[in-house]
Amino acid sequence: MNQKLKEKIMESLSAVLPITGIVLFISILLVPLELATMFMFMTGAIMLVVGMGFFQLGAEMSMTPLGEGIGVQISKTRMIVLIIAIGFAMGVIITISEPDLQVLAQQVPSIPNMTLILTVAVGVGIFLALAIVRILFQIHLSTILIVLYLIMIGMAYLVPKEFMAVAFDSGGVTTGPMTVPFIMAMGVGLASVRGDKNASSDSFGLVALSSVGPVLAVMILGCFFNPTQAAYTTLAVADVVTTRDLLWEFLTSMPPYIKEVFVSLIPVAAVFAIFQLISRRYQRRQVKRILIGFAYTYIGLVLFLCGVNVGFAPVGSFIGKEIGAAGWRWLLIPLGMLIGYYIVKAEPAIQVLNHQVEGVTNGAVSAKAMNRCLSIGVAVSVGLALMRVLTGLAISWIVIPGYVIALVLSRFVPNMFVGIAFDSGGVASGPMTTTFLIPLSIGACESVGGNIMTDAFGVVALVALTPLIAVQIMGIQYRIVTSQPGRSGAAGALAKQPVFAEDAIYDFEEDDIFDFEEDLENDDQSSETSFSDAVFNRDSEAGA
Repeated sequence: MNQKLKEKIMESLSAVLPITGIVLFISILLVPLELATMFMFMTGAIMLVVGMGFFQLGAEMSMTPLGEGIGVQISKTRMIVLIIAIGFAMGVIITISEPDLQVLAQQVPSIPNMTLILTVAVGVGIFLALAIVRILFQIHLSTILIVLYLIMIGMAYLVPKEFMAVAFDSGGVTTGPMTVPFIMAMGVGLASVRGDKNASSDSFGLVALSSVGPVLAVMILGCFFNPTQAAYTTLAVADVVTTRDLLWEFLTSMPPYIKEVFVSLIPVAAVFAIFQLISRRYQRRQVKRILIGFAYTYIGLVLFLCGVNVGFAPVGSFIGKEIGAAGWRWLLIPLGMLIGYYIVKAEPAIQVLNHQVEGVTNGAVSAKAMNRCLSIGVAVSVGLALMRVLTGLAISWIVIPGYVIALVLSRFVPNMFVGIAFDSGGVASGPMTTTFLIPLSIGACESVGGNIMTDAFGVVALVALTPLIAVQIMGIQYRIVTSQPGRSGAAGALAKQPVFAEDAIYDFEEDDIFDFEEDLENDDQSSETSFSDAVFNRDSEAGA
């Protein structure tokens, strides 16, 4: 097996395994599951693990170099209108293919799936274009975030309450494994051409601004849809008796996802083809690798969506419904906190973020401290989300004060931490939150007789809120440590020096630098070749 594919599958396994263990524990002690149901869950979990492995590797091979290349090319043009148009188009196209968004759309009642997906995609497109303009004109990130979040908080009091939770959830699911590599790489490409002292800080923040757009877009959409017009369709576990029935259930459920994913990825592939024809940026070897990446992405998305919707999510909904109907329903809160604690520890993107912060601060804020802080924070967020399910507490009482705290903190932390914190908000709410915690909340909400639109949704929003506060607290800690006497050495110097934004995305070795320099000489493209070329030289040895 390809070594990198094996690594990605193991990362996915580490994310799914804790949930599987907790479900097994619940099925033995609290909610007995039939063997057929457990086999459906296990099969769905296996498909989810393999699918996410293929998908993450494919996105890394295709989305990251494509985003970085487009970012570099955009920054070279002087036509602002063209820049905005390209940013908008790429935001829409990439978001449509985001698996987390597709999973969320299938669970929201009263709004047709494609209507919600397109609304969210347009929101991302508009604000990705705004984020690009911010980088080019060097607008301070915390200033623009304060303005946008104040607008968002103000709109929260004008839209129907049924759409509040779904709107905030939409902001979290759009920054998933497809969107984040592309958008972060685009930020690297945009900032790398500038080369000034603020380029490193400005390379962050694209994900943060892009996640605001869906919230505002869904709030506006809420004014045109009546949530009482359609009822939620309960996710039911398929009734299987034999292993042949189980296999047949998954095989017959797969064709719609094969078609759906194909339609979603065609626009992305078309963008790559057009971009390559115009810019001639990538060599033949790189083009081949990107095409293989698209194939991996396609296979991974099909397996992921089929496994989630047929075998994984229905069991989460069933467990939530059974616990919600029991006399000990409050046990749902500590169980959810336990799941939240391990979900964030297992998210590969979170681990990358933690080590990134450790590197940026030269060890002043350790990856271990970041990991502990985020794990506790997300556990509290999930507990609050499930408490909302049982009590009906409005999400605005939690989210709005949380954002106010985050915005206030942004005025007191280093600029680098503001971008990292708001970018990481969507990173924490990964596929496991969407595929298991939302169905769990919906099932429990049905049992207690709550309103699904107002009470069950909001899990993703609360999980996405935690890093905004946690990372900035780490930033304050970093500022205090580096301001102490005797700490003005390496850590203090680092605070004054720009950090290469490429280091936030790529992990280079010395051999990669030499390969990169050789490419510059051999191809005579010193002004056009990007850091992604070095990544190709390194990763191609893995046999992708």
